Amino acid sequence: MRSRVLAQPPAGSGLKPIHGTYLPTPREVLWALRAPEKAIARRRELFGDISFMYSPLEGKLVNPAGPDGCAAVALNKDKAFASEPGWGLMIGRFFRRGLLLMDFDEHRYHRLILQQAFTADQLRGYLAQMQPMVRQRIAELPVGDGIRIHHELKKLTLDIALESFLGLKISRAEADRVNKAFIDCVQACLALIRYDVPGTRWSRGLAGRRELEEFLRRHLPAKRAARTPDLFSTLCHLNSEEGHGLTDDEIIDHLIFVLMAAHDTSTITLATMTYYLARHPEWQERARAQSRELPATITYDTLPDHTLLDRIMKESLRLNPPVPGLVRQAIEDTEIDGYFIPKGTRVTAMPLANHYNPDLWTAPETFDPDRFSDERAE
Repeated sequence: MRSRVLAQPPAGSGLKPIHGTYLPTPREVLWALRAPEKAIARRRELFGDISFMYSPLEGKLVNPAGPDGCAAVALNKDKAFASEPGWGLMIGRFFRRGLLLMDFDEHRYHRLILQQAFTADQLRGYLAQMQPMVRQRIAELPVGDGIRIHHELKKLTLDIALESFLGLKISRAEADRVNKAFIDCVQACLALIRYDVPGTRWSRGLAGRRELEEFLRRHLPAKRAARTPDLFSTLCHLNSEEGHGLTDDEIIDHLIFVLMAAHDTSTITLATMTYYLARHPEWQERARAQSRELPATITYDTLPDHTLLDRIMKESLRLNPPVPGLVRQAIEDTEIDGYFIPKGTRVTAMPLANHYNPDLWTAPETFDPDRFSDERAE
């Protein structure tokens, strides 16, 4: 594997150049698909905690692999990185104008408005609405062999999103159409052919986005007309500190993004937890025993009492993070850990790089939820 230099640092800056490769080898592609944590570990061996590679979709892409480098991208203290040009290339056509695709003052303006929909009291209300629905849907899950648990959980989370977040009771057929529209949008984000060619992922994603916009726009007048205890209605009646509310288009954009983020990542997390609990029945028994000792109805204030499920979820997220990377683009010449990042460079901080780092975790490839116990606190 031939090492190359991303860009030479300015003379006298004291910064170091980033080394990496251009097009990945077939072996690297195979590793990245089958065992991304091993591919990341291999690049760390070759280039250290920061490297670059060339992506046909994204161009030159810098990957900080150490905790300090990932923190520099995530915290963005110097405001040298922007989210919209980073994420926009991948998801912008389908989840445009979501909070993740906003930066700086605009991001702060919209975040302050949206925060009003996620206060402790609002979260208590959402959880109370969800409980009966979750009980019913769990009771209806199929049993036996050959069950596609990810598929079943995706229907479950979307149903919860539609009824709790949107406050809508719709037919199974319409719910399935909305679910398909979300799936088409998510899958289109990774499409190689990025033109509206009939029959391609990209084309299906564009159609899915139109379907979601039309679906929400049909219900928007009723949500503006009356206050109901759901996220859709709440967004229709929120105001900024200056008294400005969200426009119809802004409400639709935020809802599509929030619903995608909540329902897709929750589905992956639940499916991953289910997988590891099936592989480790001793943790099933421990979590079940603790749950049976606690009240049957879960409230916002009793959620922390489910300590074992909390550990299982954190360990599942560590081993299989639903969002593989945090994408940004440098809007000026900057640096990460003393390495030169030229303006325009795309940067992806990858949690997986740290989640399998043996310097940070004991036996990182082992499913061990107790690493999150108070006694160990890894």
